[in-house]
Amino acid sequence: MAPRQRAASRRPRRRTYRTRARPVRAPIGAGERRELVRNRLIESRLTPNAISLTGLALNLLAAALVWEGLMFLGGVAFIVGSIMDTLDGRYSRMSGKGTPFGAFLDSTLDRVEEAVAGYFALHGDRAAAAAVVVAVLASLMVSYTRARAEALGVECKVGIATRPVRVVILSIGLVFAKGASLGDFGLLRPAVYVLAALSVVTVAQRIWHVRRALAGAPV
Repeated sequence: MAPRQRAASRRPRRRTYRTRARPVRAPIGAGERRELVRNRLIESRLTPNAISLTGLALNLLAAALVWEGLMFLGGVAFIVGSIMDTLDGRYSRMSGKGTPFGAFLDSTLDRVEEAVAGYFALHGDRAAAAAVVVAVLASLMVSYTRARAEALGVECKVGIATRPVRVVILSIGLVFAKGASLGDFGLLRPAVYVLAALSVVTVAQRIWHVRRALAGAPV
């Protein structure tokens, strides 16, 4: 072999490195994200009772803020507390951590309308205070009629003023109350009147629904 060929054969070969292409992950969809969050919550130590008690604490805070005339902050606390009250039952069914006492606790927690009644009574508005009393009693009757109907084997979720609707009405009234830093709207008093009227109508709707169901008529 010629010397020139030997020298060429002794030259170090260049090593070629192949870079492996990293797999591109597809973006997580909204459904997968909700599934991931749900699994993380189920694996955590969070219980439905803790959510219920947190909602109660926020509603009590809202009541105190409304009593002091801080309508906007009271409305925000009431909205968050009501969301917690709405989520506890759903989380209980989703996670399987619910207990009979938890269901009892969820159904017996009070609302914040009494604080609004105290606010109106404090300012001498007897008509609005009376409307709040009607709204409170009618709201309790809305829950009571459903409980009694379900005890008789009748599903009773009908009515125009269900709990989410009542929460929305009262939240709008609190957030857009007069002097609530969002303008001079003054929607708290009209919200109370609407809440009282719709709650009374809902009680009548549920009574009629249960009567027709027990009589065997199509509902």
